[in-house]
Amino acid sequence: KGLLTLNPIHSDRMITSGSALGGILVLVYSCLDLKSTLLDKTHYLLYYLTCAINPRMLITVNEDLSWRPVTVRVGQAVETVGQAGKPKTITGFQTHTTPVLISTKERAELGTEEVLSVSSVLEGIVIVTDNPDYEPIESSS
Repeated sequence: KGLLTLNPIHSDRMITSGSALGGILVLVYSCLDLKSTLLDKTHYLLYYLTCAINPRMLITVNEDLSWRPVTVRVGQAVETVGQAGKPKTITGFQTHTTPVLISTKERAELGTEEVLSVSSVLEGIVIVTDNPDYEPIESSS
């Protein structure tokens, strides 16, 4: 899968970064004449690609930015499906504990209601907080 991706689109494929798109266009335009640009003295134009590099991993941290392992489901991204009251945004998921790698067309969602995410999109580094309404399921013995 790889740890980094070269993509100007982020936030669950909803937002395009202008600086990342500009960095890719600089490289594409300089490739029109490779012998006098990238293969000659302006090889430093490759550094423009760093604007479009994003991590493909999901890491969850507390409010004090210390790492916190959380159960997440990673699966194929789809439109909202499921029963009324329990919408799902992924299908064919696998359950993992963070940190986890997310592929290009995959999406992650929290596996339990024990924690709440501060951000609505689970990509990169996500801050999670304890759910004040969470009650653990008690098993009857």
